[in-house]
Amino acid sequence: MLPFHHRDPGIVGLLTSDRLPPGRQIFYGMISDGMHTNPAALRIAHRAHPQGLVLVTDAIPALGLGNGRHTLGQQEVEVDGLTAYVAGTKTLSGSITPMDVCVRHFLQATGCSVESALEAASLHPAQLLGLEKRKGTLDFGADADFVMLDDSLHIQATYISGELVWQAEEARQ
Repeated sequence: MLPFHHRDPGIVGLLTSDRLPPGRQIFYGMISDGMHTNPAALRIAHRAHPQGLVLVTDAIPALGLGNGRHTLGQQEVEVDGLTAYVAGTKTLSGSITPMDVCVRHFLQATGCSVESALEAASLHPAQLLGLEKRKGTLDFGADADFVMLDDSLHIQATYISGELVWQAEEARQ
């Protein structure tokens, strides 16, 4: 993303524009993994246009594989914490941050409500794709795909079509 400039405001200018056609919804993605986007940029984006913000993880398939070297397609990556590097280098290969971590980071960085953070991770992506009647909502007739979160927004269980498909160890007790 190009930086903000007073003569060419780029995406920041678009989000605050008064020249959008009536009824036109603008969506934009923000990677809220604690590495890709400065917390100030998350705050600015959220304050400028919260209803169009879509949280993005930038997670690569190494998510969940743990620290060490992994082969992904034809590329070897080295995972260190929540970061993946091209093996043998310090070149970022992507993130391995799960969405719940992105939600918690976004909440902390912006000071927004829990509802606003969760909508950026669920409802807004569904609206962007035109799926808001089936996804991103718990309304009657929706697909019943949802996660159960604890008070700290850590995932306790995942349901797909109303069926439990994953449960955290501590939730089983």
